[in-house]
Amino acid sequence: MIIARKSLGQNFLRDDNVARNILDRLQLHHDDLLLEVGTGTGALTKHLAGKVERLLGVEIDQRAAETMRGRFGESVQVVQGDILSISLAEITARFGKKVRVVGNIPYYITSEILFWIYDQRDHVRDATLMMQLEVARRLTASPRTKDYGILSVLTQLYGSPELLFKVSRNSFYPRPNVDSAVVRLTIKDHVAAHNELLLRNIVRSTFGKRRKTILNGLKYMGFHEETLKTLPFDLRKRPEELGAADFLTLSGLLEEHLHEVPKLKFD
Repeated sequence: MIIARKSLGQNFLRDDNVARNILDRLQLHHDDLLLEVGTGTGALTKHLAGKVERLLGVEIDQRAAETMRGRFGESVQVVQGDILSISLAEITARFGKKVRVVGNIPYYITSEILFWIYDQRDHVRDATLMMQLEVARRLTASPRTKDYGILSVLTQLYGSPELLFKVSRNSFYPRPNVDSAVVRLTIKDHVAAHNELLLRNIVRSTFGKRRKTILNGLKYMGFHEETLKTLPFDLRKRPEELGAADFLTLSGLLEEHLHEVPKLKFD
């Protein structure tokens, strides 16, 4: 038995019903290219193995990776490493199709994994992920609700998120202090061309001053008030009133004024 390591954010799934439910919701086809993030002890992997022509597993824990190789042999190609270092472009080039991502992801790097997907979205068909319930609610939140924020906007810009079902904390060991949920994110086939760095900064800066108007958030970024007042956009609104498409429009209007922002950054 593999002892969970807190430093890796490990909470192993132990409920077969949850794993079977994930499998059912995936609606797999034999020719799917499936990438499991974190094989862990194989609770989900055992249900996925043999269901698709190509099942790749990425596991950061060397103990678990070696166990999975011994358990599943050639039916699962297990790579020991950090999922954030994996190039989906290389995988799609190798196999000639987009990746379907699935996994019970470490909750402490949920945002990083989501942005790893968004940044490589041209190579992703969809992602079905177990995450903290609170984060799942943020991804699927509607404008003008308390859960609506940065992750909501960027997730809904690049994909269509759906909360599939909730999962009790009792379904894991060690038992976490939060409940979980499984979310499916279907990547959009097309998003209008935009300056991603600028758009993400706009979203972050405006939600960083959530109780202020969009105008105030953009002034904080460094845009001149005189410029902002000339835009054909209602900047009196608060950020939670705007949908993903609204932020896309706003970033397009501001792109020609980037010279006013001395140093744009995103981290």
